[in-house]
Amino acid sequence: MHGNDQAARRNPIPSRPGMAADYGIAQDLDPAAWSWNWATERLAPARNYWVATTCPDGRPHTMPVWGIWQDDTLYFATSRNSRKGRNLAADPRVALHLESGDQVVILEGVVEEAHDPDLLARFVDAYEAKYAIRPSITDPTQVIYSLRLTIAFTWAEENFPQSALRWRFE
Repeated sequence: MHGNDQAARRNPIPSRPGMAADYGIAQDLDPAAWSWNWATERLAPARNYWVATTCPDGRPHTMPVWGIWQDDTLYFATSRNSRKGRNLAADPRVALHLESGDQVVILEGVVEEAHDPDLLARFVDAYEAKYAIRPSITDPTQVIYSLRLTIAFTWAEENFPQSALRWRFE
């Protein structure tokens, strides 16, 4: 990862999401008052991440995956032969979100296959520590994806819509 890429992932630009006026969201925003850390504190320990892909006929397909938040990136493994694996091979655009509707983190971007041996070694070690299963990095039917974030949405239900933010990644 290049230094500028990593800085953009750590310091995305906050703004208000485009929402209908009847939500009552204030458009004024002091970016210094908000930190991306709120999201990363929820992403790192999460057990399940829901990934939405697109089927060849345009239908949405959503499934939970296990993953690791490391180096400001979400990594997850899947079978190349699974519906989501085939969908991602054809169209790598995804939306991912945590399970909570009270502490909301929604990520959008493009997945890429991870190939760096050092990164993969750290991924499988972290995955095994988190899930007590060691994914294969040598099985050709398995793929490990990294999410290149383009946009994210976050909010806390207890102070929605004031806490609703859109985060842009350069």
